[in-house]
Amino acid sequence: MVNDVDNTKTVHRRRRQLWELLCSIVGGIVVLFIAVTVFLLPTKCRKREPKESAAESVGWTPLRMLGGSSLSRTSEHGSYGYLGMKIPFADVQSATNNFDRNLIIGYGGFGMVYKGVLRDNVKVAVKRGMPGSRQGLPEFHTEISVLSKIRHRHLVSLVGFCEENSEMILVYEYVEKGPLKKHLYGSSPQSPLNWKQRLEICIGAARGLHYLHTGFAQGIIHRDIKSTNILIDEDYVAKVADFGLSRSGPCINETHVSTGVKGSFGYLDPEYYRRQQLTDKSDVYSFGVVLFEVLCGRPAVDPQLTREQVNLAEWAIEWLQKGMLDHIVDPNLVGDIKPRSLKKFGETAEKCLAEYGVDRPTMGDVLWNLEYALQLQESASSASEAVNETTTISPENSRRLERNYDNDYSDISTSRVFSQLMNNEGR
Repeated sequence: MVNDVDNTKTVHRRRRQLWELLCSIVGGIVVLFIAVTVFLLPTKCRKREPKESAAESVGWTPLRMLGGSSLSRTSEHGSYGYLGMKIPFADVQSATNNFDRNLIIGYGGFGMVYKGVLRDNVKVAVKRGMPGSRQGLPEFHTEISVLSKIRHRHLVSLVGFCEENSEMILVYEYVEKGPLKKHLYGSSPQSPLNWKQRLEICIGAARGLHYLHTGFAQGIIHRDIKSTNILIDEDYVAKVADFGLSRSGPCINETHVSTGVKGSFGYLDPEYYRRQQLTDKSDVYSFGVVLFEVLCGRPAVDPQLTREQVNLAEWAIEWLQKGMLDHIVDPNLVGDIKPRSLKKFGETAEKCLAEYGVDRPTMGDVLWNLEYALQLQESASSASEAVNETTTISPENSRRLERNYDNDYSDISTSRVFSQLMNNEGR
């Protein structure tokens, strides 16, 4: 009997020891898991800070990691010669007559832009990065990464690229009539665009941006919308250009992309500037500034005007809220705009320029409203509805100052006031 009691005690003692051992092991694992989590969490958070490396501005695979893709192979001839692929440096030299200065059609922080003709007689625009400079390398890779993936009537197409001998050369389709800005003001203004043409150009650019924002799972944010980055072809079809600062949009479960501020002064979303949180609504803000450029025929920033007039967006909103937007319309449009079309256009631009992104429309909404403004323009029944017939606008009562925009004062302002943005000035 005594032996049975002793055996029972021994069994209970062993069971208790076993449970204590198991609890110790489980407890140790839990403590280890917590310790590892605490150690890794700060590292993960640091990785999410708004810091951009050379290739981070892309959001896509860097060019040098595309080794086996069609991008990295020398192209065979196609309908565009070198559609989205490498072009030999010798072919680029031949197309531009060895980079003849007489063929320069533009320039910016990235380098010169030349007009060229490939050996299959296709006209192209050749953007050559400054030789030996690596400053534009991230933008170079971004343009290739973005434009090799997309094709749209209202986006400039990439024909090919060249990186031989440390060159950074991008070859685009040639857009005959150049930047929208040159048709609104500048040193060599083209024949003035009428109101219908301006509306159709704005609608085309809006379609291109809408495609960027919605045509992919994450979308693409342009980040540098301005009148110099909207080009016009021979049929006055608008094409959005210059994707060097583009970023992939936020993931499905995120509201924004945390990133350093880049863009152009006068067009920069103030919320993005303050918070360094990028969304597609930042493009909407910039596009709103372009809409007022189109309406008023002046730069986004002109430091030579009076203090109240320097910033186009603020100045135009002030007149719009007073119900006197017609006082600042481009004199070239006098007698051309129907009041209801002007009203809808002004309301659309104002909504784009809302202080907070959540209050701005999507590019799809902007597109719909611009198409409606065009419909109102076309459906007006009599010429008496034109703006000048309402006696609210005429060359005499317009408050807009006539200026000679031989220089791009918005670029001057950028260098003087917002030097932190200058690394990304006009590519």
